[in-house]
Amino acid sequence: MPEYGRSVQNMVDYALTIADREERQRCANTIIQIMGSMFPYLRDTADSNRKLWDHLAIMADFKLDIDYPVEIVKKEELEIKPDRIPYSLHNIRFRHYGKFVQDLIKIASDYEEGEEKKQLLTLIANQMKKDYVAWNKDGVEETKILEDIHELSEGKIKLEPGDVRFFEQRTFNNNRRRQTNNNQQKRKFNNQNQ
Repeated sequence: MPEYGRSVQNMVDYALTIADREERQRCANTIIQIMGSMFPYLRDTADSNRKLWDHLAIMADFKLDIDYPVEIVKKEELEIKPDRIPYSLHNIRFRHYGKFVQDLIKIASDYEEGEEKKQLLTLIANQMKKDYVAWNKDGVEETKILEDIHELSEGKIKLEPGDVRFFEQRTFNNNRRRQTNNNQQKRKFNNQNQ
């Protein structure tokens, strides 16, 4: 356990070589006191004593033959593999838009015709444009976005280029912005010193 350092590990290795059981027990108690003083915040926890003895057993690779004052963790318990997490396998038609946009289009296709649906489709189309530009730096044709909406809605939503107002996509060159700020600061400094 690297958090205790090489010195504590050397003490544990030495304790393993002690033949006399009583001397080995005294050595283990001393090591626990040193480990406890290295991390005083462990003393505030409810199971701090058990945690320190567990750490000692782990550092000794469970080969230290002493009388542990608490029930320590078993080696087998540490080697248990966790259960597999069942990942959801969603069928995402266009990965660059993601599952969220795909779900939004399905919701929007069930909306009644009106201003609310138009606003929702405008927001979705603009989000799709942002997502597309994030994957393809060359840009995107707005007609491509409208075709993808038509395909993702399974033909329920058919938009013409004038139906949706696309927002202007702004891209900032961070180096240019930083350079401008630095120049402004230099001018301000020079003006103050003149």
